[in-house]
Amino acid sequence: MKQEIEEYDYVIIGSGFGGSVSALRLSEKGYKVLVIEKGKWFKKNDFPKTNWNLKKWLWLPSFGFYGLFKITLFKDVTVLSGTGVGGGSLTYANTLPRPKTAFYNSGNWAGLTNWENELAPHYTEAERMLGAAKNPRLFDCDLALLEVAKAMNKEAEFEATNVAVFFGEPEKTVPDPFFNGEGPEREGCSFCGGCMIGCRHNAKNTLDKNYLYLAKKKGAKIIAERIVKTVVPDGKADGSEGYLITHQNMTSFAKNKQTVKAKGVIFSGGVLGTVRLLLDMKHKNLLPNLSPVVGDHIRTNNENLAMVVTKKSDKDYSKGVAIGSIFPPNEDGHLEPVRYSKGSGFWKIAASPILFDKRAIVRIPKLIWKVITQPDILFRAWVSKDFAKQSIILLFMQHLDSTVRFKRGWFKLTSSMSSGPKATPFIPAAEELINKTAEIVGGKPVMLNLDMITGAPSTAHILGGAVIGESPDKGVINIDHKVFGYENMYVCDGSAISANPGVNPSLSITAMSERAMSKIPKKA
Repeated sequence: MKQEIEEYDYVIIGSGFGGSVSALRLSEKGYKVLVIEKGKWFKKNDFPKTNWNLKKWLWLPSFGFYGLFKITLFKDVTVLSGTGVGGGSLTYANTLPRPKTAFYNSGNWAGLTNWENELAPHYTEAERMLGAAKNPRLFDCDLALLEVAKAMNKEAEFEATNVAVFFGEPEKTVPDPFFNGEGPEREGCSFCGGCMIGCRHNAKNTLDKNYLYLAKKKGAKIIAERIVKTVVPDGKADGSEGYLITHQNMTSFAKNKQTVKAKGVIFSGGVLGTVRLLLDMKHKNLLPNLSPVVGDHIRTNNENLAMVVTKKSDKDYSKGVAIGSIFPPNEDGHLEPVRYSKGSGFWKIAASPILFDKRAIVRIPKLIWKVITQPDILFRAWVSKDFAKQSIILLFMQHLDSTVRFKRGWFKLTSSMSSGPKATPFIPAAEELINKTAEIVGGKPVMLNLDMITGAPSTAHILGGAVIGESPDKGVINIDHKVFGYENMYVCDGSAISANPGVNPSLSITAMSERAMSKIPKKA
């Protein structure tokens, strides 16, 4: 007997910042909404206590690991991303800075409208919905950054971050403090530093506690552990008669394929999800009208990730929220100290001595020689009793614009440089800041060994690939996030970010998605 196809007004592919905003706003407007998420539902006790619990932390479905954190390797960049209902909000550092003016006037979307003015009210709404609050307490990690700022005579530039955290009373559960009682009960932050392995204290304002929670109350349906395989027009080639979306099981051998029909589709799977799916559909000629620049203009924040490891036992660098402070040492960059919770020492096995040289033929021999002649650098990291307590992760971001192109390979996405200078972790301004921090805290600096060997940076902020443009030869979507060549098809996620914000992008993705959804009228 043929299975009856369920019909929806909108199917949203992905439940991260863009997908969650879309789910709530469309539900409020009276539309019947389905959200499809490849990751799992997580309750607070489902999260790992430390990042050594790889089965709960990492997303490696081929090995039966269904955690919230995914590492994807490309030739030009290593991408750190999140999975699960709530997308990247489950594992991000809850930091919500607004970009500087340069963001709105650069990149593919430059000049198409006054982005700074248009997005301003949507940033305000995004901050309200995400519960943005100034971090009220500075701990050892933040105080070390403050000393760096003082050493550079820029103490006034240092500030506590705005973060998506409920700062109530630790271990005390209270009725919803954000949405007039319409949201879930919450518990005050304990400053344990565990934000990025999943908050076990119900204090982090993840998307399942705001946008998605309220969307469900408005009637949105959310299904987890399902991956979308195809999106094809049902009837007319431009999608004006709707779409057929096929999805299958992600966490078992039984694929259990199902197809649903929708009048509209919103791609919200992040760069790795949305761009992959769009490239697949274009390659298979299922969505042949897609722009030729799908997969192009992919950006990072041009980051450097480093760690400073100390032997001091009187400091605890694991205490606080994941990123509790921020310091811009110059007009183009920002430095943030990042922390994991006590006992979370996974990253020490990826530590390498630092050598800032872009030339691999020079860097690799010097790196080997440094390991041989200065073994104490790695030894300090590897034998540290509690790596999270004894180390500061330093994240440096800058506005420098360089782009990568993703293409469809035989078995996976592949990358190549597209425009601008090649992204590199070897940033002189970052080197100065790393050395200053090491000097102040009496530590040894290290970097991720993959970054050192390959010369390609690691990023948790992969952006673009389905960018905004004035025409299909300049972008994949128009200024209202509508896909060129198709009716009622949108992209609302990090792949729509069309310039380098130079800061953590989650707030910008949320604000841009709020604006996009405001353009869709209420259901008649």
